[in-house]
Amino acid sequence: LLTEEPRPGIKLIKQTGAGRSLTQAIRLNNNTLNDLTDFPEIVAQLVEYPEEIYWIDLSFNDLPSIDPVLTTYYNLHHLNLHGNSIQQLSEVDKLAVLPHLRSLTLHGNPIEEEKGYRSYVLSTLPQLKSFDFSGVTRLDRSTAAIWRRMNIRPKVARRRRD
Repeated sequence: LLTEEPRPGIKLIKQTGAGRSLTQAIRLNNNTLNDLTDFPEIVAQLVEYPEEIYWIDLSFNDLPSIDPVLTTYYNLHHLNLHGNSIQQLSEVDKLAVLPHLRSLTLHGNPIEEEKGYRSYVLSTLPQLKSFDFSGVTRLDRSTAAIWRRMNIRPKVARRRRD
């Protein structure tokens, strides 16, 4: 990634004296990425203030899961993961630690075929304003809350026997 050149026609991003970009967005869409090995290190080399990243586009890759490294970007508002190979709906749970996440795309992944896909995601991430490029309505939130009560069993603390 460090040796790649930006696509022609893309607006140039301001650079620091150290050659790092002054940007808050990472766009690595339409590649063949199947993992995010060294992602934080690469981002730190390319971006001056990685802690300020608010937009990550990893759409149309071959990612089989949601890498926990994405949860380290605390200020993340927009995350595009559509068109990947995410298999397990429970992968979405990892994103619950991102309080500022407002927009998420996951369509085009195998999880989209899971029963209750939209309701599961919206009940897990109630702060979303947009999901799969569609605004989240009050009805969506209500449906997700009802779905969660009917489908997700609370964990019951078990007593320890002595």
